Amino acid sequence: MKLDISRFFQKKKKQILEQWMNAQLTDEGLREDLISNEELRNQSVELVELLSKTVTDQSLTDRESPVFSPVVDLLADISYSRALQGFLPRETGVYIFSLKDSILQTLQQEIGEDPAALYEYSLKLSKLIDSFGISTFETFIKGREEVILRQTDEMTEISTPVIKVWDGILALPIIGTLDSSRTQIVMESLLEQIVATGSTIAILDISGVPSVDSLVAHHLMKTVSATRLLGAECIISGIRPEIAQTVVQLGIDFSHIITKATMASALKHAFSIIHLEVKKQ
Repeated sequence: MKLDISRFFQKKKKQILEQWMNAQLTDEGLREDLISNEELRNQSVELVELLSKTVTDQSLTDRESPVFSPVVDLLADISYSRALQGFLPRETGVYIFSLKDSILQTLQQEIGEDPAALYEYSLKLSKLIDSFGISTFETFIKGREEVILRQTDEMTEISTPVIKVWDGILALPIIGTLDSSRTQIVMESLLEQIVATGSTIAILDISGVPSVDSLVAHHLMKTVSATRLLGAECIISGIRPEIAQTVVQLGIDFSHIITKATMASALKHAFSIIHLEVKKQ
């Protein structure tokens, strides 16, 4: 039996859509908290409509055909937006593969009496939809990676706040490990605030840094040097006993840097530099 696949989609697109929507709306993983049923239907209608216009006997066996560009673009938009909305990979996969189930069910109803033709077209359609599914996953992963990178940047900025503790005195409590990229953010934030506030003293508190090795020490040195280039003095506080021992064992020279055990000690020293005395009432 010879099937005109283009006519099949045109003739059965409404049936395919309704079966697909029913499968999605009855699925236990339906995320009504992330997407409304109306939006889900609109996306599904648009996709089925595009398939009915692009799937032909010629394009069915050429999954890289340019005619499928609108379909691929739509799926990319859907999967990217779902990645940003917080959908799981499985939930995005179910969306496209449940469409395949609906198409194959409708195909079976159409040519079920011809097993050979059913097998031939089922195989071709499965490969086509599977290729769309792979493309969808690739875009979803890229979207999730962007979300993770953005969240990482936001957390880094939150964990490196520059605080004005007094006129002319800034404090930057560092929490977590210092690496090259984070050191760059620390330096940029600190230097920008030194210029913006006209401060002459900066306190780097490392009590929240889990350990200090030669690499972390190198990053601290870079930050101190950059601060001094702007004419500000830098004090490092939060030097715990174990950190002091590690610095000595590594042979790292902190002799040219003012260091204090606590933020309070560093602030007291900063007050003395600007000839300020704070007294209890």
